[in-house]
Amino acid sequence: MTRREFLAGIGKGGAEPPRMTMREDLHGNRVSLLGYGAMRLPTRDGGHANSFIEGASSSEIDQEEVNRHVDYALEHGVNYFDTSPAYCRGESETVMGKALSRHPRESYFIATKLSNFAPQQFPLEASKALFENSLKCLRTDYIDYYLLHAIGNGGFDTFKDRYLDNGALDWLVTQREAGRIRNLGFSFHGDARAFEWCVENHPKYRWDFCQIQMNYVDWRHAKAVNQRNLDAKYLYETLDSLGIPVVVMEPLLGGRLARFNHAVASKLKALDPAASIPSWAFRFCGTYPRVLTILSGMTRMEHLVENVATLSPLVPLAQRELDALEEAARLMLQNKTVPCNLCQYCMPCPYGIDIPGTFDCWNRACVQDRLPDDPASPTRADDRRAFLADYDGAVPHLRQAAHCIGCGRCLSHCPQRIDIPKRMEEIDAFVADLRKEERHEW
Repeated sequence: MTRREFLAGIGKGGAEPPRMTMREDLHGNRVSLLGYGAMRLPTRDGGHANSFIEGASSSEIDQEEVNRHVDYALEHGVNYFDTSPAYCRGESETVMGKALSRHPRESYFIATKLSNFAPQQFPLEASKALFENSLKCLRTDYIDYYLLHAIGNGGFDTFKDRYLDNGALDWLVTQREAGRIRNLGFSFHGDARAFEWCVENHPKYRWDFCQIQMNYVDWRHAKAVNQRNLDAKYLYETLDSLGIPVVVMEPLLGGRLARFNHAVASKLKALDPAASIPSWAFRFCGTYPRVLTILSGMTRMEHLVENVATLSPLVPLAQRELDALEEAARLMLQNKTVPCNLCQYCMPCPYGIDIPGTFDCWNRACVQDRLPDDPASPTRADDRRAFLADYDGAVPHLRQAAHCIGCGRCLSHCPQRIDIPKRMEEIDAFVADLRKEERHEW
């Protein structure tokens, strides 16, 4: 049965309009399957405030538009709002606090994080100050879901410095006991040892939830992208076996699962021509019952409206649909895309390279099939010109891959374990060949 058929069926006989699918956390709280991610908040000029990626803007965050988002979300059953002190130039918590505090506190859940990424934030007193400031910015006296942020990012020693050796984790447990934190969890990127440590110490810390990167590509193929990654299937099943609810991040792989080349898109359109490409990704995650909520950074109102519709209610995927998504994942892995989710943790580059912007432009060209194996192919001249025009328009020359010196400072910061200098070298070589051919044609 397609989603359209399901909705048509429940709409007969004067039934109530579709409602958001809800899941229960460990304490019986009903949480919306769609979560509002506050990492890409809209700005007044039509962009978003997640710096260093396409569409990012230095313009003021549009508080009125954020208010509209929050109002629509709450009216349509979305009650989980995820933010961080590090999001949107450090303004996300303040903006979300203003928007949410206009509503009764019991009508929504706030998730935020101990984002103590800088070494000067490692000491316990500095970490405490981050927590207290989150309460102030969010205009609340407790946090519903509090996370250790990106526990594997930077390696296991960094994880120990940020949360263990300084006593921060033990202090957070006391805050949970005092009721200032209602649920304590962690988000995982990077070093597997950090995840394994948390799993091994679950009997001591009693994790209330865990946030992982989960989508139908990373489900079985995260290791295919990088051997140091952990497949989402392993992460999910490990957490499921412990009864730990799962919060999903990157259901669309930084937007890459919302835009496919024709070969991939046609596989999904054949199953349900009326379904949008992004809807398959959300339904995939929601099909797994241990998933508590699926986060999405929805800059535009139309994104929020579509995602609400997709999960109001969830129509779980049938096996043939899961098989089709697995085939789509395998097709996607055959192209030349870089597994960059535009999280910007690699930024700023000390030499000014726009790393996410370069990868985003490259990935758009891959999706649009503008990158032939032979750059000099005479049948692809228009595609070459289109790619170069897009690259030069999106990324200033001094910030392009050609200026990467391969210092490697970005490597330890990338949650996807991308060999950034190597990929920059490959992109630069490809672009150099294209420019060379263009000069010959002129």
